[in-house]
Amino acid sequence: MDEHTPKVIALVGLPGSGKGTCTDYLHATYGWPLVHFGHMVYEEVERRGLTVVEHEKAVRMDMREKEGKAVLAKHASRKAKTHADSGAEVVVFDGLYSWTEYKHLLTEFGDNLTVIAVTAPKKLRHQRAIARQDSHRPYTLEQLIAREYAEIEEMEKGGPIAYADYTILNDGPVDHMIAQLDAILSDCGILPS
Repeated sequence: MDEHTPKVIALVGLPGSGKGTCTDYLHATYGWPLVHFGHMVYEEVERRGLTVVEHEKAVRMDMREKEGKAVLAKHASRKAKTHADSGAEVVVFDGLYSWTEYKHLLTEFGDNLTVIAVTAPKKLRHQRAIARQDSHRPYTLEQLIAREYAEIEEMEKGGPIAYADYTILNDGPVDHMIAQLDAILSDCGILPS
């Protein structure tokens, strides 16, 4: 690592956990650049002329097969370093997927990497994920559960969640989750205490 290595905050969690709300808050409040792992997949799906809901999983798996399991972490690392070259001291990652990606990021960023897991009870996560119905993820409950199983079983997503440096339980108001997030960032020295 060199002097241009940024601090990286990687938020991890299953769909509907609140990690996107956290990353949006960090970007809007502190102006830190945001690298969204899922959007890199969406961009590739759209580049191939496909639809996200039907093809996201297949394209993600194809990317991993062609470029290795750490493909998204490699792309994210390059984006983070580009942001650092432009003066960013902190970069936020939304959606670190796998244990392999986590290990790659640890090699790239070392102690500059802070992983924060955002968790919520399953029923609440499902309600949130289905209610948001954004343009990339209009899932039915069955599709959402299938996605979660695939992320856990095929994508190794449980590892970064279980091994996170910090955990936020997001089962109440948004401001409570944000207060936990800011307290963590103060604790790890990214924000002043």
